[in-house]
Amino acid sequence: MRFFTAIAWVFRAVLFIALFLFALKNVDPVTIRFYFDQAWQAPLIVALLAFFVLGAALGVLACLSKLFAQRREISALKRSLREAQAADRSGGPLPPAMGA
Repeated sequence: MRFFTAIAWVFRAVLFIALFLFALKNVDPVTIRFYFDQAWQAPLIVALLAFFVLGAALGVLACLSKLFAQRREISALKRSLREAQAADRSGGPLPPAMGA
């Protein structure tokens, strides 16, 4: 298992060095033009990093609704399981299964 951990760290180091060298090669200023004659000038790597971070943030926001829906479903299933276990101990009838 230590071998795979070492391989993972070597891969991370190589990837970091490659991205760092890419950043050093792309320091030329670029102009990004928005609507209404708005413009932003920055080094290319800063622009790439900014839009990467923006895309990652939008991706996380898109996943949040599904995450909260799954958490609600899990809590409802846990609650019904506790109720079923309590009813089973007391000898009462079991509630109907969800989704059946």
